[in-house]
Amino acid sequence: MLMVLPSCDNPGANDPTSSTESLGQGTSGDRLIHPDWSKNATIYEVNVRQHTPEGTFLAFQSDLPRIQALGTDILWLMPVHPIGELNRKGGENANNYMVQPGSSSLGSPYSAQSYVEVNPAFGTINDLRNLVAAAHELGMKVILDWVANHTAFDSDWTETNRSFFLLDEAGNLQPPTGTDWWDVTQLDWEHGQENGLYDAMADAMEFWVAEADIDGFRCDVAGKVPTSFWNKARRQLERVKPEVFMLAEAEVPDHHDRAFDMSYAWHMHHVMNQVARMEWSVDSIRSALAMDSMLFGEDAYRMMFVTNHDENSWNGTIAERMGPNGDAMAMLAGTLFGMPLVYSGQEAGISKRLRFFEKDTVIWGDYSKTNLYQTINALHHDEEALWNGPFGGWPELIPTDFHDEVVAWKRTKGESEVVVASNFGNENRVVAVGIDTTYAIAWGDIEPAGQVEVPAHQTLVWKKKP
Repeated sequence: MLMVLPSCDNPGANDPTSSTESLGQGTSGDRLIHPDWSKNATIYEVNVRQHTPEGTFLAFQSDLPRIQALGTDILWLMPVHPIGELNRKGGENANNYMVQPGSSSLGSPYSAQSYVEVNPAFGTINDLRNLVAAAHELGMKVILDWVANHTAFDSDWTETNRSFFLLDEAGNLQPPTGTDWWDVTQLDWEHGQENGLYDAMADAMEFWVAEADIDGFRCDVAGKVPTSFWNKARRQLERVKPEVFMLAEAEVPDHHDRAFDMSYAWHMHHVMNQVARMEWSVDSIRSALAMDSMLFGEDAYRMMFVTNHDENSWNGTIAERMGPNGDAMAMLAGTLFGMPLVYSGQEAGISKRLRFFEKDTVIWGDYSKTNLYQTINALHHDEEALWNGPFGGWPELIPTDFHDEVVAWKRTKGESEVVVASNFGNENRVVAVGIDTTYAIAWGDIEPAGQVEVPAHQTLVWKKKP
């Protein structure tokens, strides 16, 4: 995945992209360096609208100490921008999987009206600045959700920069081709270098880093935007904040050359959903692991999860998708590889879908899963074997007699060693994992031994004693 090119001068942050697009990771003066603080970081997705009854930055800020105590390092805020009028009202032209015709809606936050303002329903830009400052005081970073592929039909750019958009033959704005996203209009990325879109979008991203001390971005449908733009944007942001962090909602190996620290492990997640319902064999996890290593290498950060806003809203809760294997899959996601994600309400065992275009609230009376996610995050912090990308160890699979139901592995880095066994079947299974009294229980109540009985629908974890 490394690419070495002939020597060349480093570009300025605001140089035209045409002079910077050829640079890639591996050159002596221009390469992707993960922020040092990110090597064992964890991430928490914040659904600002639905995290609290008020749905504001200020209300969410009061929950920061609890989220920090969960073991969170990165707060990912779902989009904070004003929402387009069409999206808010609904109607026959609204996105049909977000708003039913004739209904009312608060609108999808992924339909931005302005890239340099905040949704007044959430508060003011000063409220956001205060939230970021409070998170920083607690040792957490803050990244914003960024929608670069499209805007609302009534965004400020449709009035001031119409040349940025992909127009139809009659010169009209149009929704993204090949989608049913009728509430947003497609930007013209194919001509983005010459029409000024590259520079304008990168400048808008820089605004939040410079003006609100934001630490990076989660980039929506990043694969629909040219990698050359993301490379330019990353370089420009690094001039303001060298340790900026970038997450791509995509699975594009080239993204990791220069632009993005981390990407979604979508393929593995879909496999996990199928295995949890025992519709696919556990061998599918082994195959997906090998594919991930082949495509991305062991150095790329990959985000692992059992839910997020898309999965919860459109495909169901963890219980709906994974049944009795939900907790076992959460522990697998937190220890197999990659950086573990927790979504608003996940630690409370959320049992409903939070459709993010409506007003609803997580029920916070029950923190039944807190210990599970605290344990996952603590292991991720403390065990070097579980650290992100090149800082951790890649899983070494342990053969079992129940390959259709049980998967076991070991991860090692330096003096750290973690052994995990997951049983997604309906019966307890005895598995040879080859551990002894030099290991301690990290999750579950089964003492370490050469052979252990792994209960049905459970993941057990042991760690090497210091």
